[in-house]
Amino acid sequence: MYDALLAETVTLTGHGGDLIEAYSARPLVPGPTGGVVVIHHMPGYDAATKEITRWFAAEGYAAVCPNLYSREAPGADPDDAAAAARAQGGVPDARLIGDVAGAARYLRGLTSANQRVGTIGYCSGGRQSFLAACSLDLQAAVDCYGAFVVGRPPEDSPLAVEPLLHLTKDLNCPLLGLFGAEDQHPSPAETAELEQELRRHGKEYTFHTYEGAGHGFFAVDRPGYRPQAAGEGRQRVVEFFGRHLNG
Repeated sequence: MYDALLAETVTLTGHGGDLIEAYSARPLVPGPTGGVVVIHHMPGYDAATKEITRWFAAEGYAAVCPNLYSREAPGADPDDAAAAARAQGGVPDARLIGDVAGAARYLRGLTSANQRVGTIGYCSGGRQSFLAACSLDLQAAVDCYGAFVVGRPPEDSPLAVEPLLHLTKDLNCPLLGLFGAEDQHPSPAETAELEQELRRHGKEYTFHTYEGAGHGFFAVDRPGYRPQAAGEGRQRVVEFFGRHLNG
């Protein structure tokens, strides 16, 4: 663990050349260090997500979290920005890929970079981490209870997203999946279907499902937080990125 960190708000060039806000944190060491793109959950670019970004820096990684709602509600409170994004159907997949690509460029452009970059996402960000790993040059990806990789949103959901199962063949890096046994989106049946598809295509993956945990078990500021599952999950993430991003 590193105590000396630099954490700041930065500007990235995202999809279509748009300038977007992002939160960057990295250890004050000469390097080389791996990079982690943190993809925030559906509730948005909030204080808890920034704390996660700093945690990765303390673990020895340069981390950056792009504000995926920068365009819908620049400078808005996270709850208001998330509501604005939901009202528009969520973040379009093509835009997400462009924004994560910009975040990866930012990390690889740091003088301390070892050029190895991974993604991690929570909730909607878990789905988006999988999408990025099927679309970009990444060395590792973590999907934390990403909804709608397999199934579609309920009819009453404002989200306009499609399943990603057909992209499994394009996954180009190792994948770690962390899920809750009591979650409905994704349900255990859906994660089993994704696992079957990964196996069919010969992809490198590891899945863990935690009993007694539902959706959002990493979210320390929300009712779904489950300390034991979150603690074990964090350790698995550390070990996974240690294998694939330190080089």
